Parts: sequence; structure tokens; C-alpha cells
Amino acid sequence: MTVEHPALALRGLAKQFDGTVAVAGVDLDVPAGSFYGLLGPNGAGKTTTLSMAVGLLRPDAGSAWVLGHDVWRDPVTAKRLLGVMPDGVRLFDRLTGAELLAYNGLLRGMDPAVVDKRAAELLDVLALGDAGRTLVVDYSAGMKKKIGLACALLHGPRVLVLDEPFEAVDPVSAALIRDILTRYAAGGGTVVFSSHVMEVVERLCSHVAILAQGVIKRVGTLADVRGDRSLEQVFVEVVGGRTATGDELSWLSR
Repeated sequence: MTVEHPALALRGLAKQFDGTVAVAGVDLDVPAGSFYGLLGPNGAGKTTTLSMAVGLLRPDAGSAWVLGHDVWRDPVTAKRLLGVMPDGVRLFDRLTGAELLAYNGLLRGMDPAVVDKRAAELLDVLALGDAGRTLVVDYSAGMKKKIGLACALLHGPRVLVLDEPFEAVDPVSAALIRDILTRYAAGGGTVVFSSHVMEVVERLCSHVAILAQGVIKRVGTLADVRGDRSLEQVFVEVVGGRTATGDELSWLSR
């Protein structure tokens, strides 16, 4: 009997920085084939959690598996299955888009002919072909997100983990990224992405988890987590938002 492993499984992931708890023991199962949104306010621990999940940051405690392969005990196998787009991690940006994709493909041991073919297709689909000899360092924010996504997709991963893929992206680029991710998930891939943009998560995700203060506060299918309310209402309630009273900032009124 074949055992179907979660696309991504986290158990007890924990991390501190200089005595401050960033992630306090995260347990999470991401079903294969799902479109999974990790929600949380700034400073909730989303980037730290995803960095530990994909092998970019060693946890103080806990484990992570990609389709049943331990990220830290069998990193080569696990990372072959993963496509990762970190947030805030610098690319080798003194290369053109085509050169960056070629570099990534060769680092992964891919056949050069396959790399060239896939790179040309990705650059065309992501509307980066016209960039020509422009270096990645001179790309706009939206173009950098798209070339980062191209690098993550190049080797045909089964699981995509994207940290804030829609942050600082113009509407046209965001729509294109959404379309590509939807097609990827429809083809059997699994997408995990962090965000605090409720509209995007509600439009794309089948499952969500709400992270606050390094702890998973709510998890499940989008329908189960949201219930009969908007996701934003649930998020604010879970995270503990506040509103200004009538007396506060009264000096702003004319």
C-alpha cells in the first residue's frame, strides 16, 4: 500500500534570536496538491518558519519533511523536490535573467540544453524576454519577483514555497504570478506562500494557517477557518487588532 505523505510536514519547529522567541514550536501539515496560505502580521514568524521548513535556516528544535523526506537529514533529496523563493535574500543580480537561470540550472546539475529551453520559456511567459542584457540588479521590484519565481520553477519542483510573492508587486505582475501559480497547482503541484494580503489569499488558497507570535493560532481549509465571515475579520480577531477610539488622534480632524 502506498503511503501518501503531506507535501510539507512541520513538527515542533522552534527558533530564538538573542533570547527572543521567533517561532515557538510550529506543527503543520500541507496536503499534496493544495494551495496553502500562511498568514500573519509583520513579525509573526512567517519568514523564519518557511526558512526552517526549506533548509535555509537551522531550527533550534523540530523537524521538517518534504513529501516524506527529512529536510535536514536528507537535504539533497528534499531540495530536489522543492522550489523556493525567499523574501529579502539577494539574487546573483550582476547577471542577466537568462544568465541567472542558466547558473541556477547548472548548479542543480541539469542538462544545459534543458536549462536553455526551459529558461527561454519561463522568460517568455513571465514577460521578461524583452529585458535582454539588462542585469537583474536593475530590474524593477515586480521583475525581480518574476525572475525569482522562474528560478524556483526551473527544475520542475513538486512543491513551491514562496515568501511574500506579491509584496511590492504591481497589479499586472501580480496577476501574471497568480495565473502561473494557479496553473502549477492545477497540474498537481503544491504551493505554499506567506502573505498578509487577505484578498489574494481568499482568491487563491484552498487551505490557510494563521501565525501570530510564532504560534499557529488557526488552521484548516479556507472554508473552515473563515466560516460565515470574511478572512480579514477572522484574522483581526485571531491576531488581536485594535481600532482608534473617537478621542485618539482627534487633532487630525478639522
